[in-house]
Amino acid sequence: MFIDRAEITVQGGRGGDGCVSFRREKYVPRGGPDGGDGGRGGDVIIKATPQLATLRDLSSQREYAADDGRRGTGKDRSGKSGKDITLLVPVGTIVVDLDTGRTLRDLKKEGQSIVAARGGRGGRGNARFATSTNRAPRTAEPGEEGEARHIRLDLKLIADVGIIGLPNAGKSTFLARVSSARPKIASYPFTTLEPQLGIVEVGDFERFVVADIPGLIEGAHEGAGLGSEFLRHIERTRFLLHLVDMAPLHGPSPFDAYEAVRDELREYSAALAAKPKMIVASKMDLTGAPENLDEFKQRIGRDVHAISAVTGQGIEELIRAIVQQLQELEPEAGHG
Repeated sequence: MFIDRAEITVQGGRGGDGCVSFRREKYVPRGGPDGGDGGRGGDVIIKATPQLATLRDLSSQREYAADDGRRGTGKDRSGKSGKDITLLVPVGTIVVDLDTGRTLRDLKKEGQSIVAARGGRGGRGNARFATSTNRAPRTAEPGEEGEARHIRLDLKLIADVGIIGLPNAGKSTFLARVSSARPKIASYPFTTLEPQLGIVEVGDFERFVVADIPGLIEGAHEGAGLGSEFLRHIERTRFLLHLVDMAPLHGPSPFDAYEAVRDELREYSAALAAKPKMIVASKMDLTGAPENLDEFKQRIGRDVHAISAVTGQGIEELIRAIVQQLQELEPEAGHG
């Protein structure tokens, strides 16, 4: 699980002022008060939608304010209320008041919302103050200020696609190639110490979230290395990309590396082992990779996507296949 975070200030609209006014009618020398009430200020609402995957869209602006209410007018006409504004956030966003530290709402389901900053009440016009002893009041109330809050939005983000494989399978390089993520990459095992998240943009409107899970080692399901903790992360992804190094300099053969990861998944959870997967042969630009791929495909007996994250070979085809797979899978809570 990845924590995506944004801090913003929200301001409810100010209420409109009440009006001091008196009727001016022909043949009525002493018209009564007819000042209307001010309009209510708009609210700032935060609402969960499955159409978003991250809080990135809120990071470019830090302050959000609803419209103010309008002033009341004569003839007992109330001012127009200010428009509410609705900030859309991904399902799974937690709204925290930074001044008090209190959690205001955990937006766990589609359509859940919270009024983060209420608009101020409109002031009463002088028509409201008329009494039997004060028939011509010259008093009206000012509108109330809207509520202001400094809040933090925490998203417990669940990736659509989890990348698995042994250390040095090329997961971080692949993530850097297809997304804006810049994970630390080096030529030694366990470069990735925590899940790295990337947003893959496909055209103008399609996007999906990819998580690079730290490499698994033998015994990960029992807590060896980093595997036990991060096997829990990939339980919550929609499907898995299993990357296999086709040109290992040392260590197990591609087939043995593939089987080692499958064994760890099975030992940890039958449900996890049964999760939909794509098999991806990585590092196809290196010497010996094509020959190793032919043998690997024969041994596993299933489709394999061959890529090189360095040269870009097969990347576009793989992304199209991922999009198609996501469209075929049923949407899950928390995914955009």
